[in-house]
Amino acid sequence: MKTVLITGGSRGIGKAITLELANKGYNIVFTYNKNIQMAKEVIKTIKSKSLNAICFKLDQSKRKNITSLISKIIKRFHTIDILINNAAISQEKPFEQINDKDWEYMMKVNLQGPFMLIQEVLPIMKKNKWGRIINITSIGGQWGGFNQVHYAASKAALINLTLSIAKLYSQYNITSNAISPGLVLTDMSKREIASAQGKEKIKNIPLKRVATAEEVAKVVAFLVSEDASYITGQTINVNGGMLLSHGV
Repeated sequence: MKTVLITGGSRGIGKAITLELANKGYNIVFTYNKNIQMAKEVIKTIKSKSLNAICFKLDQSKRKNITSLISKIIKRFHTIDILINNAAISQEKPFEQINDKDWEYMMKVNLQGPFMLIQEVLPIMKKNKWGRIINITSIGGQWGGFNQVHYAASKAALINLTLSIAKLYSQYNITSNAISPGLVLTDMSKREIASAQGKEKIKNIPLKRVATAEEVAKVVAFLVSEDASYITGQTINVNGGMLLSHGV
């Protein structure tokens, strides 16, 4: 049975991924940052189906927290086969008002966090001669940002990191792919979706609706499976055609 680590697995897209992979029979380890009650509810849901899951609090901006987490997982499950880098922060702020602290913390969590997590799990995957790394990015990383320029930049860099890991480590049977959602109905996106700008975006989506978190999770489940064993270095767009509608 494969063991999967999902960061930010207690809400939104991360929660949907956690539940989807639990239902597929994986050993589930997920992290949360602040809301332990939401994490406990996810654990309760999974265990009600007699499935296996544990969770840990994680501030992924610090390597010592990550190394501690990895040690705990190895002690419990002896391995980490799959890493889903989902945890991220966002911030709406006009470009000229973004300060150095805003920029640095955005990169620390959204880019350096996944970088450190990948570094820490790679030796385990290389030893096993098998691994799956999935980075959840964003359409913002492909077409830029308006009020979230620093967020968009962090996601663009994460797409590039995905490509580099694929080039370096696919030879060890470790695939590295990114999933780039467009507008997805989550707690994080509710404000944008309800705004005038968000409504206008939805009108321009060829499918004329936002995605569900479960639709993104289904793509994750495919990419971590053996059915996707020859797919690496790709960014899978789950956006209802948003990029298509903008000529990208």
